Amino acid sequence: MGAAVAACAAAHAAAVLWCPEGRGAASARRAERFGLEPVPTLRDLADRADIVLALCPPAAAEELARQVAGLGFTGVYVEANAVNPERTRRIAGLFPPGATVVDGGVIGAPPVGGSSPLLYLSGPEAGTAAVAGLFTGTAVRAEVLGPRIGQASSLKLAYAGFQKVSRVLVGLSYALAREHGVDAELLDVAGLRHDAYLAEPDAVTAAAARAWRWGPEMDEIADTLEAVGLPPELLRAAATTLERWHDVKDDAALTLPEALDRLAAPPADAGR
Repeated sequence: MGAAVAACAAAHAAAVLWCPEGRGAASARRAERFGLEPVPTLRDLADRADIVLALCPPAAAEELARQVAGLGFTGVYVEANAVNPERTRRIAGLFPPGATVVDGGVIGAPPVGGSSPLLYLSGPEAGTAAVAGLFTGTAVRAEVLGPRIGQASSLKLAYAGFQKVSRVLVGLSYALAREHGVDAELLDVAGLRHDAYLAEPDAVTAAAARAWRWGPEMDEIADTLEAVGLPPELLRAAATTLERWHDVKDDAALTLPEALDRLAAPPADAGR
């Protein structure tokens, strides 16, 4: 997602930079594919960039922001990760007074092959306007929600809670049906209804391959629910369920039976 979104910003930016320091070969291939300009260190990036767009797994979001803030960055920092509003506000507090922090949330598939995700923004008007301007006329549709940090991140998590947990439930439904030999019949039943994900069990394999980053996102959504007095247990349970798929990270060859087998088997470290 990050590389594809950054490439769209190239339409209005003098250069789109990325830092390969600490990143893997797959990240390097994506950056090269989308024409991003490498810089040797994060300090080089912070010194050159006017806008930093942070799109990474939730677990890394706060540490990345701390590193960038520690370099004295005073431009616009877009916290566009799937983290809860309170974490977003905490991240904003890491930056020196001269910096502007914008809350962001991407909804939709990466902007390739005809996909056109929405980038929701909230925060100081000057910052949101500058970021939205980067994507004018591109496949990324930027929309400003308002002036409050937390608006964009809460919208992202509100949608992600449904969109991702529903696929986890499909996996559990088919795993349960298979244990009793009625998985084919469940698919027949689903085909007669309008439960989209239940009628498309192959979507489970895509969810399994993304479990390594969806799991932490479920915890972020649970924290958000709990903060306003709503029950977080379903999202906590989804995160626990996703842990059973952590060993198939980004496995495009994973089959549905293999994904269901992993749901039926306890994690290797269970009981430790």
